[in-house]
Amino acid sequence: EDGLASEMRSWVLLAAGSLAVAGVFAFLLALSRVPGSERLVHWPLEFFPKGLVIHVVFSLVVWFLAVFSLLATFAAREAAPGPLRLEGLGRVGLALVAMAFPLLFLPAFGERSEPTLNNYIPVIIDPYYYAGLVVLAAGILMPVLRLLANVATAHRPVTGLVGAMTAAGVVYLIALSSFAVGTASVWGELPSRLMHEHLFWGGGHNLQFVYAILMLSGWFLLARASLGGAAIPDRTLVHAAGLVALLALLSPVFYAVLEPFSPEQQEAFRLLQFLLAIPTLLVAVVAAGAMLRLRNGAGLSWRDPALLALVLSWAVFALGGVMGFLLVGQDTRTPAHYHGVIAGVNLTAMGVMLSFVLPRVGRPASPRAPVRLQLILFAVGQAMASSGLFVAGGYGAPRKTPSGAVDLVDAARLGMALHGFGALIAVIGGVMFVATVLHAVLSRPRGPTAAGPKRAS
Repeated sequence: EDGLASEMRSWVLLAAGSLAVAGVFAFLLALSRVPGSERLVHWPLEFFPKGLVIHVVFSLVVWFLAVFSLLATFAAREAAPGPLRLEGLGRVGLALVAMAFPLLFLPAFGERSEPTLNNYIPVIIDPYYYAGLVVLAAGILMPVLRLLANVATAHRPVTGLVGAMTAAGVVYLIALSSFAVGTASVWGELPSRLMHEHLFWGGGHNLQFVYAILMLSGWFLLARASLGGAAIPDRTLVHAAGLVALLALLSPVFYAVLEPFSPEQQEAFRLLQFLLAIPTLLVAVVAAGAMLRLRNGAGLSWRDPALLALVLSWAVFALGGVMGFLLVGQDTRTPAHYHGVIAGVNLTAMGVMLSFVLPRVGRPASPRAPVRLQLILFAVGQAMASSGLFVAGGYGAPRKTPSGAVDLVDAARLGMALHGFGALIAVIGGVMFVATVLHAVLSRPRGPTAAGPKRAS
């Protein structure tokens, strides 16, 4: 068994570990928002904002970037005709990301640390936390650089996964450059919510583009696993991912021609996200066409976790997308939108982990694992949680506020209760998923390893 298979399993462990941390705090945060919970539980001082920072960073940053690093490693293996160039960078990246975990977690429990709930990457104002973000970014950069080095020297056609991960790697480099520009622009300012908003605005948008390519790549892999190898052609994914990368290239232009942090620049970044609908629809429509052809031939198997994850991802992502077009103001309808969209990406990543990653590292999920149930629970719970937030926001429930902080009308309280109940169901599904992954990775090998077939797509 080669070292690359061991490295991939380590990325799986880091990804599952980040989701476990995020899930614990998701449950506690949802519980703290259930009306009346403040009379049953004595929440620690500033628990809600600090817990929210931990949940968001581990679920939206560490988890997605760990899965991205894992797929980038598969793509590097697929692109390389022989031994990987710069293979050791993967182990360096693993070590750095593992170091980032406590740096991003422990400062939340310091008495002097303060949370700021800015967009994209919320922050706990503490030197160790800032160090954790830098170490995490450097850790993810290592497998990206290795992928680009191997793609640059490859002498074989670019396949779907290799092309998509290469595009995502380029976007990640753009995100890092945007973070660097943001840091230089606010250097010397006292830490505050506005300062962090400016620092992470451009780079945060670009990270969303990385996640978009991650989702499209997941749809590609899930469709091929459940609908056949020709379900989505390689060129379709490469073109869609390339379009996302082209959109991300507009980010430096916005910094050059628009006044930094001006309303015009912020609006340009916001509108850019709506263009992501084009590559998203391109991949979804092609996959849906393949599904319809199989359905006419009675070839669909709804017992297949890959097909279930694909369809559930579409459904929840579409729900969040519709909510995004109905946004008005800054109430809980905003997190309702992005919770739905993010849940769609999450379901894709979960399906890829179960149907693609684990079998290829020689650790397939146990046949007794309730794989379909955990996907259904997570999807239904997230749909309920998002719907509850949307209803509550329509009746004036403010964002980023625990139960008891403001008075809500009965309809808003009902919506928040639905949110809390749905989040509990989603957390149960998430816990089952993490348990399934950890049990598989820590068990004895079963099936092919990463040392086997190189072609991942």
